[in-house]
Amino acid sequence: MAMIEIENLSKTFQLHTQGSARIDVMRDLSLRVEAGECVALTGRSGAGKSTLMRMIYGNYLAAGGSLRIAGTDVVTASPHDILRLRRETMGYVSQFLRVIPRVPTIDVVAEPLLALGTPTAAARDRAAYLLTRLNLPERLWRLSPTTFSGGEQQRVNIARGFAHEYPVLLLDEPTASLDPVNRAVVLDLISAARHRGAAIVGIFHDAEARAQVCTREVDLTAFVPGRAV
Repeated sequence: MAMIEIENLSKTFQLHTQGSARIDVMRDLSLRVEAGECVALTGRSGAGKSTLMRMIYGNYLAAGGSLRIAGTDVVTASPHDILRLRRETMGYVSQFLRVIPRVPTIDVVAEPLLALGTPTAAARDRAAYLLTRLNLPERLWRLSPTTFSGGEQQRVNIARGFAHEYPVLLLDEPTASLDPVNRAVVLDLISAARHRGAAIVGIFHDAEARAQVCTREVDLTAFVPGRAV
């Protein structure tokens, strides 16, 4: 079953500070990602990898085409429907952790489950399991992750992204800033998500990680407009 269906997707940026110049970033991209697949987006810098991820998540508006996540077209969906997708269906592990200051780490990780109505004790148990697995000391769980190192924040970000078993996962450099031990843990989490049936799209500059967890690659620099990838 295709969880992500992209057809003839296009994206244009208009630079208002530079005479309203228009830059065509993507044109007529078509891509399907089935349940249980992990697709790596590859290509040179500026090929549109991060742009495509943000379009899938609904942060960037498309100039044309369709982009369906579990049947909902993100291009035409209402803000309410986008928020529902993010809450129930689509998880996103970005390179940056954005949280409300002073919220304890364990609650930051548990929040996606709490938003779905999971009892607080069960949500915190899941958060504790992931934080333990990612080797974040329990003495830090009651502190805000805004004070943590980059590697610690990345582990909190990953734990939060894997708290709920999302049917669709977007991963932007999930092993960046990690030591070898935690890198192995994250790759195991990705493999487990794929084997349970999650459809995963990611940017993996780590070639060994890409080879270990991805089922195929899509090179955006080599994309021919109008041709399915």
